Amino acid sequence: METVQAAKTRIEKDLLGAKEVPVDCYYGIHTLRALENFKISTHTVGEQLHFIRALAQVKKASAQANLKFGKISEQISEAIQRACDELIAQPENWGSSFPSDVFQGGAGTSINMNTNEVIANIALGYLGYEKGSYSIIHPNDHVNKSQSTNDVYPTALRLATFYALDGLIQQMNKLIHSIIDKSVEFQNVLKMGRTQLQDAVPMTLGQEFHAFATLLKEDVRLIQRTRNLLLEINLGATAIGTGVNTPHGYAAEVGENLKQITGLNLTGAEDYVEATSDCGVFIILSSTLKRLAVKLSKICNDLRLLSSGPRTGLGEIRLPELQAGSSIMPAKVNPVIPEVVNQIAFKVIGNDLTITFAAEAGQLQLNVMEPVIAVSINESINLLINGIQSLDEKCIQGIEANVQSCHDAVMRSVGIVTLLDPILGHAKCDEIGKLCIAQNKTIQEVVLEQNLLSKEQMDEIFSFENLVSAIAVRPYEEMNQVG
Repeated sequence: METVQAAKTRIEKDLLGAKEVPVDCYYGIHTLRALENFKISTHTVGEQLHFIRALAQVKKASAQANLKFGKISEQISEAIQRACDELIAQPENWGSSFPSDVFQGGAGTSINMNTNEVIANIALGYLGYEKGSYSIIHPNDHVNKSQSTNDVYPTALRLATFYALDGLIQQMNKLIHSIIDKSVEFQNVLKMGRTQLQDAVPMTLGQEFHAFATLLKEDVRLIQRTRNLLLEINLGATAIGTGVNTPHGYAAEVGENLKQITGLNLTGAEDYVEATSDCGVFIILSSTLKRLAVKLSKICNDLRLLSSGPRTGLGEIRLPELQAGSSIMPAKVNPVIPEVVNQIAFKVIGNDLTITFAAEAGQLQLNVMEPVIAVSINESINLLINGIQSLDEKCIQGIEANVQSCHDAVMRSVGIVTLLDPILGHAKCDEIGKLCIAQNKTIQEVVLEQNLLSKEQMDEIFSFENLVSAIAVRPYEEMNQVG
């Protein structure tokens, strides 16, 4: 009969008592309690690589400052810094050591202690000690020296968010370039512009796509400006912003260390008490993400309308065919990528409301709701990155124009009567338009039948140049200036 060998454990203690921790785990009792208490979602802190990197950067800066002020020995500081360097360089290798749920109470204390435990145990290994030998390097007394969750967590969250936005900006610029390429490709495709879903005046498909690119370029600039607000940090504030349990000059020192480690232009908060409880920067940043989501959704709505049909809709463009669109209707193909980006936009808008409520819910000297802010802002950024990449690679790059269909729609439109307004007057053009609709005739047919203008005059008025000249756009060679 086979016997099951019991997993080896070590005993760790906290203020609530003792627990068995798997001997090979780098995390400890605080993380174990978080695993027991917070079984909320299917996502773990270990999935947030930017956050792990940022936490390690904060801990390294603190170990350097604590050494300078004589709070820890050189040997312990160097071991902690070496452990931090490992997390900074390859956070993807340490995901399993951060197993707690992203949703948790305690204002991030479990995440901070998880980080302290992992770094302490990595550092102990460098010095030749077993995991859990906290009399040598302790998660609180050494790794967390001169710190509190209330300055570590907000600082790391700001850094992680700043890093994550790099990927979003890069993906946005790729999408903008693809849209600009299409605007150049479609610069001579005449089509009808529409307002309130009714015929307006002629334009080119290139102008329409150029407007899409401009929409997004504005958001690249806005996100770049807004994310710089993340560079004001409260590290050194400790519990409530008073800097309790830190040596004089610690906040300035640790801030300068973190600035050197990250290469970012970090600044200390104007008021550390205010900064420890305020989450206003995430309201502003989330609103910029919502703005981007709304614009992307508008573009996708337009793509769905422009490609509608293909026989009974607008049918001005063809989207790439990616999959069968129906389980019952043969030959049906749906605009699945614009549809999924629409749904992403709805989620980002919802996350913005969550962040707003969470920022408002802080009381007195701390906002304990920062974990849900972290979850929501991170999710919004990742959804936008993935959605934008899919929109770019699986939709925009493969769009084709139905050139003849676009041209025919312009020529049979009543909207082009607007070009006759300066010549025949508004009242007369109203009559012409109504007659065209009533008799199902074109503007050209009615004008020629009533001998209002000659065919030569009509050909000149409705030439390609005149049909689109009312809309001035920058030369196409200037369009590649992105960001």
